[in-house]
Amino acid sequence: MKIFNRMYKMVNNILKKQLQTTILILIIAVTSSVIVFVILNGTSQQTPVNYTYEILESYSHDQTAFTQGLEFDNGFLFEGTGLYNQSTLRKVELETGTVLESISLPEQYFGEGITIFNNRIIQLTWRSQKGFVYEKDSFELLSDFSYPTEGWGITNDGFQLIMSDGTSTLFFLNPETYETVKQIDVVDQEPVTNLNELEYIQGRIYANIFQQDKIAIINPQTGKVEAWLDLTEISKEDTQNPNNVLNGIAYDSEKDRLFITGKRWSKLFQIELIKLD
Repeated sequence: MKIFNRMYKMVNNILKKQLQTTILILIIAVTSSVIVFVILNGTSQQTPVNYTYEILESYSHDQTAFTQGLEFDNGFLFEGTGLYNQSTLRKVELETGTVLESISLPEQYFGEGITIFNNRIIQLTWRSQKGFVYEKDSFELLSDFSYPTEGWGITNDGFQLIMSDGTSTLFFLNPETYETVKQIDVVDQEPVTNLNELEYIQGRIYANIFQQDKIAIINPQTGKVEAWLDLTEISKEDTQNPNNVLNGIAYDSEKDRLFITGKRWSKLFQIELIKLD
């Protein structure tokens, strides 16, 4: 009988410890879930930061250039321009605005955004559902590719291409096959549409909003607009024509310089972001 009692107590103690351990694990799991929910919910409701700008430098820009895409690479600007029978890809001297090299697209194509990836320039077209790939230094046409949407802006994060089509959706493309590998919807309370020219800067996507004097700064994982850059009145003389909208973002990663311009603007500006209270 004594042996039985000892065994009963031993088993009972073991079961109590197991129950206590199970309860502790459940408490930790529930607490962790609540914490994660609070963090994510708080993040999703976070109000975007607002920035204005200071002009640090201004440079001449070709007023005939209907700017659709802009890149900075190895000391030079690369620019894609639009309009049927006027679309080009060009290399531009930053300091003077001089066009050093230029090729024209066939007249049936309306050129759109550009990006530079692995010594290649990738250029979209608007409604033809076709993109072109060039060798960066020679502008030799290497290949073309297709996509099912309109083409507006394009950039890259060093691993994938990121493309806009004028909606609130950004598409991430395989840089070798040009197939869509994922997509995100860009939101700030509501979907943010008219995403246009794009630039990837320090882990965030900068996007011109077509026909608005502002740039959205977007988290590429969530699609959340984390900040807005208000560029109102930066080029009043050039924007009297409603078609001459803000469009063109380029970034010099070596010197941390941000450049912006617009369609048929006479100037290209180096700007600094200033946070508003």
